[in-house]
Amino acid sequence: MKRYVFCAAVVAVLLTVAVPSWGKVVGREVAYRSGDTLLKGYLAQDSSVKGKRPAVLVVHEWWGLNDYARRRARMLARMGYVALAVDMYGNGTTAANPRDAGRLAAEVTKHRGVETARFGAALEFIRKQPSVDPTRIAAIGYCFGGGVVLQMAREGADLKGVVSFHGDLATDSPAQPGKVKARVLVFSGDADSIVPPGQVAAFTEEMVRAGVRFRLVGYPGALHSFTNPDADRFAKEFKLPLAYDREADRDSWRQTGAFLREIFRNG
Repeated sequence: MKRYVFCAAVVAVLLTVAVPSWGKVVGREVAYRSGDTLLKGYLAQDSSVKGKRPAVLVVHEWWGLNDYARRRARMLARMGYVALAVDMYGNGTTAANPRDAGRLAAEVTKHRGVETARFGAALEFIRKQPSVDPTRIAAIGYCFGGGVVLQMAREGADLKGVVSFHGDLATDSPAQPGKVKARVLVFSGDADSIVPPGQVAAFTEEMVRAGVRFRLVGYPGALHSFTNPDADRFAKEFKLPLAYDREADRDSWRQTGAFLREIFRNG
């Protein structure tokens, strides 16, 4: 598969994927709060890694904090990071169908304060972990979660970087010059009808206008949810325009590994 890359600045070399650690990845359910709302996340880390290390927040798809988000957190832990799969819906709620998923996602995004507060609670929680270097934190998100991490970057969240995988790129609160602290990496499918070319073009213009350090990678032929192996099942069961793309999944994860190493090394 060929792919195109648009970037705000020339990137010299992308490093290869991180070598998995040989220790034991431990994952556990954790609880924290945003106001009166109980949030149930999933914390993963390699018990053999000593000292403080960078951390990565993982924001789930519109289905909620399910096994897919937990798996991504464990993958990050094998790369040597502390990873928190974030609960944006409260009480660990997940959806079994698109109708409920859409309702849950809308309840968060239609109230910008709720979205910001719940993400902020996860950020505060991860910063307090004894094994985390609180000055080196990033966030990644999938679909709904990709839109969340991009919006948090627009709001000036204190993050080294954010990565969006087939996330919503539209916003009613665009990035402003000088406000975005995080570096931004976006992966999108060229054949994604949920994130159409016009939205991609508008996002690119927004980032350039705001002077954001960003890269956008597009995958020809890739549909929405291309990183999730369950996408084909969801597409068949609910008649959704989704499809898993193994090559795009692997390439985007490889590039994410290089991006994380770069931002945590150079700031």
